[in-house]
Amino acid sequence: MLQHNNKKLWITLSVICILIGIATWIPNFIFEYGYGYWVLTFFINPLGILCGYLGSSRIAMISNIIMTLSFFILMFFGSLIEAFF
Repeated sequence: MLQHNNKKLWITLSVICILIGIATWIPNFIFEYGYGYWVLTFFINPLGILCGYLGSSRIAMISNIIMTLSFFILMFFGSLIEAFF
């Protein structure tokens, strides 16, 4: 039972890291100004990857990996959109 509660705790912490990572991007999209809060994704989401690993949750790990790489993903799509339009 204790093992199951620990898994739930690690998964919950991993999901919290995902939500914090998403929240750091929100000011950039709402206010359309380059706030630097997104840099926190490089610190918070790797912790979320670790928590997902300890909780044995592949979905949480993959989501945190995507959030960690979100800057590069958004820069890629932004460059594509700028090149085509």
